[in-house]
Amino acid sequence: MVDFYSFAKGVVKRILIPLYRIEVIGVEQFPKEGGVLLCANHISNLDPPILGITAPRPIHFMAKEELFRIPLFKNLITILHAFPVKRGMSDRQALRTGLELLKQGRVLGIFPEGTRSKDGKLKKGLPGVGFFALRTSAVVVPCAIIGTYRPFVRLKVVYGAPLDMAPLRERKASPEEATAYIMQHIQALLDQHR
Repeated sequence: MVDFYSFAKGVVKRILIPLYRIEVIGVEQFPKEGGVLLCANHISNLDPPILGITAPRPIHFMAKEELFRIPLFKNLITILHAFPVKRGMSDRQALRTGLELLKQGRVLGIFPEGTRSKDGKLKKGLPGVGFFALRTSAVVVPCAIIGTYRPFVRLKVVYGAPLDMAPLRERKASPEEATAYIMQHIQALLDQHR
């Protein structure tokens, strides 16, 4: 029996892939098992479903708490593996949930910038992503979403090679340093594939 996530993925895929002429690059590098911290730039509200239909495994996303106040939408995004995060402060419950998902070998999707970039340029990443990268043994996968979300104009989703975070973990790097390292790799994908 097909679960709702797979069903929704199939439906959304049929709509968005032809609409945005989505080209997926590097997905063969995506780890087939184990905890994955998927880190992407954020240019549109459509970024989560775009990653959801192009990644080979189900993704659990942090979503701003306000979305969980909309009755029917709350039910939908919960079924689709989203969980709430309070923006602008340290949300311990969201951090615990994220750590637990990674320890269970799942995929946690994060937009390190914390909010959408209005001009499409990559902003500074928040230290939360570095926290997750350092506190677990999860593999970090950088990802770049490139395009304008104009119908029938090609949109690229580029999955980078998994990052080796072991040296940073061993020397007890700060979350800010780990975040900067991840952001450099997202920027490199943007520069390489634009």
